[in-house]
Amino acid sequence: MSVRLRFPAAGGLLALLAACAALPLADGANAEAAEADAAPANGSGVAADRQDADAADRTPRRFTLEGPRTQGGVLLGTAPAGTTLLSFDGESVPVAADGKFLIAFDRDADAEAVLVARLADGSEVRETLAVSPRAWRIERLDRLPRVSQPSAEFRRRRPEELRQIIAARAMETDAEGWRQSFLWPVTGRISGMFGSQRIYRGEPGSYHSGVDVARPTGTTVLAPADGVVTLAAEAEFTLEGKLLMIDHGMGLNSAFLHLSRLDVGVGERVRRGQPVGAIGATGRATGPHLHWSMKWQDARIDPLLIAGPMPAVQ
Repeated sequence: MSVRLRFPAAGGLLALLAACAALPLADGANAEAAEADAAPANGSGVAADRQDADAADRTPRRFTLEGPRTQGGVLLGTAPAGTTLLSFDGESVPVAADGKFLIAFDRDADAEAVLVARLADGSEVRETLAVSPRAWRIERLDRLPRVSQPSAEFRRRRPEELRQIIAARAMETDAEGWRQSFLWPVTGRISGMFGSQRIYRGEPGSYHSGVDVARPTGTTVLAPADGVVTLAAEAEFTLEGKLLMIDHGMGLNSAFLHLSRLDVGVGERVRRGQPVGAIGATGRATGPHLHWSMKWQDARIDPLLIAGPMPAVQ
């Protein structure tokens, strides 16, 4: 298993091949002119260069993007041919050898984002993406204070827990799950929506960073896509309880909170649909459920937009 810290990766260059058939030579006074117009059999010369230039003009110099252009959404893209460097709002984005890449919009993304590809010839392809806003579920609790103060035990343990979470998210593997169609790790009633937020006496609390699915303790949790396990916290974290994190490649990762059991360990490769744990109510949870959160680099994204509508429970 190959694990590395994230660094930008450039896309490969697209080779332009042109074949040109030699023209028949003329006799006598026309031979010299015919030679000037003809392309040698090896494909070099003026005619071949002209065909190369024509082919270059036909090479796509634009992005192709699939996915919802909205807050919390993820886009799978293909970079223009010849891209050597790709950036998204000024930050470098890795590009696979086949030109594929991934970008995403944070829950609080601005109304516009800029995607720029720098090509081998020094030119740029630039596209401004309009990001549609979402109507988040906001609950106002004007009679309640925000939250109670954290305990001394929480303050003692939390820094190390956060260090492990940050380290796991900073790791990138060669997983290819980011290319796949994601499935729901568990099906059931959605009891908590991504992006929802409470306002306590005018003071905003933290928004909900994932989707909650209510099911009984012990319900099997599946890997939504291929990946590599980057964190498997058997010792319960103060908030997350038994926590499992899976890297899907290209900066995309999943976290599964409040588990009662972990079935995989750090460094293990998992396949889409493979059992990885079981639902529980560990950590700070009011009842058994799965909290599934996802991030792309530093952007928090909505699993519902990746996995699609919740299937009917059989």
